[in-house]
Amino acid sequence: MLAKDILIDGYGRIREEVHAAVSGLGPDALNTPPAPGANSVAWLVWHLARVQDDHVADAFGLDQVWLAQGFEKRFALGLPRHDTGYGHTPEQVAGVRVGSGDLLTGYYDAVHEQTLDALRALAAKDLERVVDERWDPPVSLGVRLVSVLSDDLQHAGQAAYVRGLLQRTES
Repeated sequence: MLAKDILIDGYGRIREEVHAAVSGLGPDALNTPPAPGANSVAWLVWHLARVQDDHVADAFGLDQVWLAQGFEKRFALGLPRHDTGYGHTPEQVAGVRVGSGDLLTGYYDAVHEQTLDALRALAAKDLERVVDERWDPPVSLGVRLVSVLSDDLQHAGQAAYVRGLLQRTES
């Protein structure tokens, strides 16, 4: 198995978890935080998609799906164009609202496809290429891809947890 095959499998797992967390939820459940000031399923999934979109596009010299495919306009969140959710206040988190899960999964799926296209073209030596010199040591493409994978799986798990909490309180 090649390193890129492992990455492709890992990113496929994010997609599975995103769909499982969002599937069947209406706008109220998607947009409701489990407690005041906490993250909603909508914010968590939007944020993980934005991070993947931003970081993968930057690492591979691609346009962000958010902008190139018009998702910024479809979501109409009123946030800065390149906002990924890092450092959001509770008010900003609450402002990330969607009318349906289809918008979230549609955006994530488009990001996922761009990610897979980039991963399929990888050669082993590409993983050593430095993509961010702001860190010590500088960040290689391989490290960046694993970092995004880890961050996204954590946020997908949080979305699943919030989903469970909300469904439990509905019972």
